[in-house]
Amino acid sequence: MDISSKTGQGDFLPLGPDTVLNLVEKATGTRYTNLFRPMNSYINRVFELENEAGEKIIAKFYRPGRWSEQAILDEHRFLVQLAERELPVIAPLALKNGRTLGVDGRFCFCIFPKCGGRSVDEFTDEQWLELGRLIGRMHCVGEIDFAHHRPVMSPDQITSQQLEFLMKTRCVPKDLKPVLERAIRAIIGDIKDLFKNEKLIRIHGDCHFANLIQRPGESLVVIDFDDMAVGPPVQDVWMLLPGGLEDAFVELDLFLEGYETFRGFDRKSLRLVEPLRAMRFIHYMAWCAYQVEEDGLTRAIDGFGSHAYWQKEIEDLFDQRERIASGTFSGGNIL
Repeated sequence: MDISSKTGQGDFLPLGPDTVLNLVEKATGTRYTNLFRPMNSYINRVFELENEAGEKIIAKFYRPGRWSEQAILDEHRFLVQLAERELPVIAPLALKNGRTLGVDGRFCFCIFPKCGGRSVDEFTDEQWLELGRLIGRMHCVGEIDFAHHRPVMSPDQITSQQLEFLMKTRCVPKDLKPVLERAIRAIIGDIKDLFKNEKLIRIHGDCHFANLIQRPGESLVVIDFDDMAVGPPVQDVWMLLPGGLEDAFVELDLFLEGYETFRGFDRKSLRLVEPLRAMRFIHYMAWCAYQVEEDGLTRAIDGFGSHAYWQKEIEDLFDQRERIASGTFSGGNIL
């Protein structure tokens, strides 16, 4: 998320059916029917379309100002490289000009093949092994190239930027800004040295159950690389687990067995899980504030921006700092 820019919902007002269909037809050189079905998307605008051959596609229009063209192309490059190596992802299609990104005025857009599926509520042991193999293969591809225009997931970079944004936003009450700043700076100070020698590669960045789908008779598919980042591989592990490490020994052991079929995993990096959880707290605060700042109307969650909300968030940060300091995860046979 590029929190330095500011745009609003009004930027999407020109995206009616005529505009979308004309842009997609021009970019693809293909005629489309009148099918125009908006899809759920909180940040971007996504539409299901159908060409005259009856093929359905998904047109994704990126919110203006959120990502640079170079950052979007970093995402596309990663997806194409994964697809070329036959990993189950949904890569953007090439347009008439050979590129994957269409640009028209303020709008950047791309085209995906339509790929339905359902989320998995609870993984079986075999699926945990499959998931480990999948993420291990994905990280093998992630380390062969670099994304120069994507966020770097380390506390002294992305978290410091989010702190700076929170101190400027109107969403945080003035009287609570000093204590919020102290809480975040304390966490950054506590954890930044833990990241110094960590290998940072291209990762999904937002790898949780909702971003995995299953299709009948097929393997799991990883979707939604919109928050792709450069970070420690363990970031794509901890968010999948059902609870903290101490509650997920079995799942983590199965996952790592599958993962290490294709790529070695530094088990000492599990010490980053609680620091990364703290960074996720801060990221979510900034993300919510960013949505509100864009148009003054959007509310990511009920009660966001209230005095009580920020007091609870500050308390959670102090609690998480104590959890990090306590080092509650013993590791068992996993380390």
